[in-house]
Amino acid sequence: MTSNGKPVILIVDDAPVNVCILYGLLSGDHCIKVADSGASALELAADDPRPDLILLDVMMPGMDGYEVCRRLKEKEITRDIPVIFITTMAEEDDEARGLDLGAVDYIVKPFRPRLVQARVHNHLMFKRQRDTLADTVRERTKELYA
Repeated sequence: MTSNGKPVILIVDDAPVNVCILYGLLSGDHCIKVADSGASALELAADDPRPDLILLDVMMPGMDGYEVCRRLKEKEITRDIPVIFITTMAEEDDEARGLDLGAVDYIVKPFRPRLVQARVHNHLMFKRQRDTLADTVRERTKELYA
């Protein structure tokens, strides 16, 4: 979360039109970072402020979204960032693969804007609750072993 209290969303897509649509849809209530490749997504995900959520396309040149997700989930610093795939790949096996890699959701393009906003809102709320619970557990653990 940024200093102004807005959650940070990283949009990863190599198609500028998709980035523009998502940016327009989400920028009012969120701080937006944009990456047009898997490599830049991995760098931005690890930079401060770290994203609270990543919207990740699957089909990109070089490193595809599945590989990006796998690498994000491998590293401790990015492991807990929720990933929502947003892609034209609509087969059941595609969605299952994304979820098996650790994504929290899978949205097929063309998407319905209000549903994207609702899913982003819900996953950000879940992340906030997980973070609050983790902070509470850490504090209580410190108290017990102090």
